[in-house]
Amino acid sequence: MYKPRPYQQEAIDSILNWIKKSTEPCLMEGSTGCGKSIIIAQLAKWIEENTGKKVLCLAPKAELTEQNHEKYTSYDMPASIYAASIEKSLRHNVVFGMPQTVKNSIRRFSEGDFAAVIIDECHAITPTIKAIIEEMKAGNPNLRVIGLSATPYRMSSGYIYAYDENGDPVPSDQTNDPYFHSMVYRITAPFLIEQGFLTRPHADPNHLASYDTSAIKRHSQSEYEKAFEGKGRKTAAIIADVVEHARTRMAVMIFAATIRHAKECMESLPPEMARMVTGETPKAERKQIVADFKAMRFKYLVNVAVYTTGFDVPHVDLIAILRPTESASLLQQIIGRGMRLHPDKQDCLILDYAENIERHQLESDLFTPQIKARSTKKGEPVAVKCPLCSSTNEFTKRKTDDGDDLLMDDEGYQLDLAGNRIEIEGQFLPGHYGRRCFGFQMMPNGKADRCEHRWAVKLCPTCQHENDITARDCENCNEELIDPNTKLNEQFHRMKADPLQVSTDEVREFTMSKWKSKAGNMTIKASYKTDYASFDVWYNPESRAGRIRNLYEDFSRAYYNGKIAPDLDTFMQYKEKGMPPKTITYQKQKGKQYWNVYAHNKPIDKEPEL
Repeated sequence: MYKPRPYQQEAIDSILNWIKKSTEPCLMEGSTGCGKSIIIAQLAKWIEENTGKKVLCLAPKAELTEQNHEKYTSYDMPASIYAASIEKSLRHNVVFGMPQTVKNSIRRFSEGDFAAVIIDECHAITPTIKAIIEEMKAGNPNLRVIGLSATPYRMSSGYIYAYDENGDPVPSDQTNDPYFHSMVYRITAPFLIEQGFLTRPHADPNHLASYDTSAIKRHSQSEYEKAFEGKGRKTAAIIADVVEHARTRMAVMIFAATIRHAKECMESLPPEMARMVTGETPKAERKQIVADFKAMRFKYLVNVAVYTTGFDVPHVDLIAILRPTESASLLQQIIGRGMRLHPDKQDCLILDYAENIERHQLESDLFTPQIKARSTKKGEPVAVKCPLCSSTNEFTKRKTDDGDDLLMDDEGYQLDLAGNRIEIEGQFLPGHYGRRCFGFQMMPNGKADRCEHRWAVKLCPTCQHENDITARDCENCNEELIDPNTKLNEQFHRMKADPLQVSTDEVREFTMSKWKSKAGNMTIKASYKTDYASFDVWYNPESRAGRIRNLYEDFSRAYYNGKIAPDLDTFMQYKEKGMPPKTITYQKQKGKQYWNVYAHNKPIDKEPEL
């Protein structure tokens, strides 16, 4: 077994000391190059040997999952991989998995036989990962949660921990609802550079003028297109500047904004010395390109949002950033790709052509961004009419996870896209946080009393009395009450398993092609796969039927970020500029093999909560 460096051993000991005494989630900050995979391996080995239970190690990408697994098994210790794109095995007690694959088979992980979850790149802790942990805690309430990240903060919510390595609370303006309780150890980039374990990055301001990013209001496909695509002469001049700076450099990584922008970059690079990788590059081809890059068979690697984390090629000594980042952590992850040690490397040159260093105020110190947390107000006030006494109440709106208002009628109940109230287990779901009406009713005895209408109740299973949502025992018969959210969630999962119910789900896989119908009409055939169904949809831009035309226009707006392609040829001509819908609202036709689609890019169905 590899002997950890002194700082690695200190990090391991700090984490173990924490999990021995607390079930609260903890994390360590580990800069790029600190050897997080070694720390993960040592932690997993200790937990497995000392508890006799299994350990789940999560990573957000397949490449990183494989990398961590290879490091662990290189010490002659057996481990399994549970990732759909690689293999799915639970043969061994230490399992390296990808979140979505684990979530899809959560019953295999929630039986109480796992002692801990270790999360690499834990700054990207998603609702999926949180859901996995909650399910696993149901089987083992003492489950330990350990996170590792080079950048333990998020653009919107600030630091992801409540207490720093000294035990001091993080200021409230620098964190919002942190998932991790404590930072237990820090391994910073300046420390590793000083100790000779990392290469110093050097941001050179003396390069060609940057792209103008001042007009970018939000980081979206259409905004990127305006700022970066079609700037032929500008892009060519910038790439020429990169090539000039690279004359004495070994390997160059170029981060482009979009696929088309990456292609424009490739047009100005020496073809025999450059390759391009995007999310659309087949896995086998991507693997070969990386192997050739590591073997120094070419010099310039252009990528689009692929190699920001978990990619280590030590001889990279120039990073050219031709895309903007909203996130300081993402910028630092990009810079980190060039900080690995190499015997022929003195430093790593950073050329920022998209004003990122200035935007994140890193001119004087690349490693110390200004972290601020945005306010997290639940929602705006909304006037709600009581269905019992007609009084007007003012409550706070509920929001979707994306911050959008829920559809709601004037009596405060959630509506689906068809305008119907959402009902589960005999209860309508409220679209606000109010519980009981504040109005008064005139009683038969002539006295005014508080209106008894409640938007959310706990229904007693014995006497059917409607109790307040917070009640633990029935105020009428003292029967212990079941949490209605548990029942709602059970009903929700039953509903999601029914294809005849209208569902809005994340699009997992998407393909698209021209298609000739039986009637001879040319259409767009789109194939969708969600967590619950696989189906085909035909979009006809030429249709005179209002419903079909409206569906196509909604699809086009989703694909081209608000734009409508006027005809089929135009749509297919520019398809590489678009992005498939992130979500789809659909329903199976009763008694038929066809499916109805109602909308695209609507908020996905979430487990309801009263």
